[in-house]
Amino acid sequence: MELLRFTTAGSVDDGKSTLIGRLLYDTKSIFEDQLEAVERESRARRYEQVNLALLTDGLRAEREQGITIDVAYRYFATPKRKFIIADTPGHVQYTRNMVTGASTANLALILVDARNGVVEQSRRHAVLSSLLHVPHFVLCVNKMDLVDYDQDRFEEIRQEFESFCTRLEIEDLISIPISALDGDNVVGRSNNMDWYEGPSLLHHLEHVYIGSDRNLIDPRFPVQYVLRPQSKRFHDYRGYAGTVASGSFQPGDEVLVLPSGLTSTIEGLDTFDGPVEEAFPPMAVAMRLADDLDVSRGDMICRVHNRPSVGQDIDAMVAWLAESPMNLGGKFAIKHTTRTGRALVQDLRYRLDVNSLHRDVEARGLGLNEIGRIELRVTVPLFYDEYQRNRATGSFILVEEGTNNTVGAGMILDRMH
Repeated sequence: MELLRFTTAGSVDDGKSTLIGRLLYDTKSIFEDQLEAVERESRARRYEQVNLALLTDGLRAEREQGITIDVAYRYFATPKRKFIIADTPGHVQYTRNMVTGASTANLALILVDARNGVVEQSRRHAVLSSLLHVPHFVLCVNKMDLVDYDQDRFEEIRQEFESFCTRLEIEDLISIPISALDGDNVVGRSNNMDWYEGPSLLHHLEHVYIGSDRNLIDPRFPVQYVLRPQSKRFHDYRGYAGTVASGSFQPGDEVLVLPSGLTSTIEGLDTFDGPVEEAFPPMAVAMRLADDLDVSRGDMICRVHNRPSVGQDIDAMVAWLAESPMNLGGKFAIKHTTRTGRALVQDLRYRLDVNSLHRDVEARGLGLNEIGRIELRVTVPLFYDEYQRNRATGSFILVEEGTNNTVGAGMILDRMH
């Protein structure tokens, strides 16, 4: 069954917890004892109806206690699709968590309170999702029940948000008026908004086309581990294990190994369940080659006539995730696919204001949650594609060597960008 990953983002109290609770409840994705606990808590707090936000309130409790917040992943399924929700906090100081959740998402669900309209956080989340090249966007105008299901109010918010998004690289955007509290247009169509002719939120999540979201054009196989003979029984077995990053591979394909430039032919593709005739993302396979080549972890297997860029000078957008600032001349460990090296920050081209999209070319560093365009010099050649074309080979992380903390998340740009 096809899997859709989507991230939810919104300002504080826009109703995100209620919306997630409504999806889980209406798709029967919660256990009876969970529902009973929520019903008891709702009665104890004297709510007029069951407060579905309590299903996800563990995260809110962590916020109130000042505990470090991470992305919470929720799982549910319908007969048509499986879903993973990356539930990210709405506060400005947790921008780094939003980046983490959106980095692997097919779809970004941005929630707006119908009373407040598009606010700074709405624009911030749209910009971040666009930078991370999330392929699909849904604007959910929530709490329509509190504005008497007014069509004009919905259209006003939709037009304002869509106008802002024309400045971003967003290809697929749909707007849906909802009431998460009452379930209007969440799982089923609403009788209170007969003027709205589009799909319900769940219907759209089930049917949005994600077949072209993965790059199936550029075959890329970063080698993670070399499988050498381990016993007399398998004395002649030698394979290269890893996860297919993009494209597809089949036995008989002529391939090229980077950085050596040596070529060979795929003799076989093995999985835990046995050999396969084709490998595509995100399959984990062991690739056997016809020739005995010198291949090691961090090498890249690709097609002879379709190879990634190779270079040590990297132009990238980076989201800074650490409290200690990034300054010119900073040195970090870099991890790109299965390849590692050290990187020097040679230049900061500009710092991006994610609210106004203003480029501050005078900036000399990046602080926590800030985003900027930088130039890196790496000690080893990287085998990369631009992030917009290939998220798997266009992304990297920077690691502080002293603490081993991840301090930056990078997206490689085309040199002509």
